[in-house]
Amino acid sequence: MSPLTKTVRRFVHALLLGCGVMLLAAGVSAQSGPGPVGTTATQSADAQVPGRITGKVVDQTGTPVVAAFVKLTGAGQASPQEQQTDDDGLYFFTNLNPGPFELTIKEEGFATKTISGELNAGETFSVPQTQLLLATANMEVRVSESEVEVAEVEIKEQMQQRVLGIIPNFFVTYEKNPAPLNTRQKMKLAWKVSIDPLTIAGAGFVAGMQQASGSFKGYGQGAQGYAKRFGSSYADITISTYMTGAIMPAIFRQDPRYIYKGTGSARSRVFYAITSAFICRGDNRQWQPNYSNVLGSLATGAIANLYYPSTDRHGAMLTFDTALIRLGERAGANIVQEFVLRKLTPSLRHKSAAQDQRQQP
Repeated sequence: MSPLTKTVRRFVHALLLGCGVMLLAAGVSAQSGPGPVGTTATQSADAQVPGRITGKVVDQTGTPVVAAFVKLTGAGQASPQEQQTDDDGLYFFTNLNPGPFELTIKEEGFATKTISGELNAGETFSVPQTQLLLATANMEVRVSESEVEVAEVEIKEQMQQRVLGIIPNFFVTYEKNPAPLNTRQKMKLAWKVSIDPLTIAGAGFVAGMQQASGSFKGYGQGAQGYAKRFGSSYADITISTYMTGAIMPAIFRQDPRYIYKGTGSARSRVFYAITSAFICRGDNRQWQPNYSNVLGSLATGAIANLYYPSTDRHGAMLTFDTALIRLGERAGANIVQEFVLRKLTPSLRHKSAAQDQRQQP
């Protein structure tokens, strides 16, 4: 074999060997193809490592703001999360997916603060300390709203209270801590009750019952007797309303309304209703003897002696009889207020339904 032929053979062998090596390398590379996929899976797994967001809320003096509402949206959450800051003004959101997020921080009396950011996989994102600024405009509105204005809003609602939508039920409040009434507001309530058509109709009904039973014979019978009975019945209602609901409460600075309890056992509520005829809340928000109701009832009885027929006047006896009747009526009416009338007042049902709707998320 010539040297040239040997050289050619070596070249061909080398070429074939090189091709074999390349093919082998390509095969190994093809078999190791899942390697990069495995790497991607690892990276994907890393991407699912939950992260967390922390922060602190303070006011303008650097004092922690406690119980501020912090709402988180984004960060891979299907729906917003909300929590309140702790005693140190801190908040924590955990088990979060990576992605953009937004924090909304609210607290009464402060301007709302919004913070945006981007959370990475497995990251603990520390939000820089958040300072809330006072909401000056809102504070001015609250300060300017006096107790008189609050009471005016409350009695406007009270004057919509009608049992079965008809019978006035103005001298009861369902507020847990009602604002005290001033003299003008007490007089306003008494006036609205005394001129209400149902009050006048009630006086007419009582007069008819008196005439049918022959009460106050000194008034006689017929149209004239009925007119006198109607006049005295309406006078009883009006004088009692003003004495116990306006004049005496203005003198003794007491609240003439029945303050609905609505909680506790039936026994405790009955006791509360009965004793409310003798104990009331003062304009200073303290409970005290109900001088207004007791003395107002006595005054009503004394004044009744001036217009009842002479044959039916019994001096002090009539005065005390009338006072005891008024006090008994008041105690009985309070029990009915506590257990029955709220359910029969449409405006209150509508108000409760509206409040429930506002509280729903």
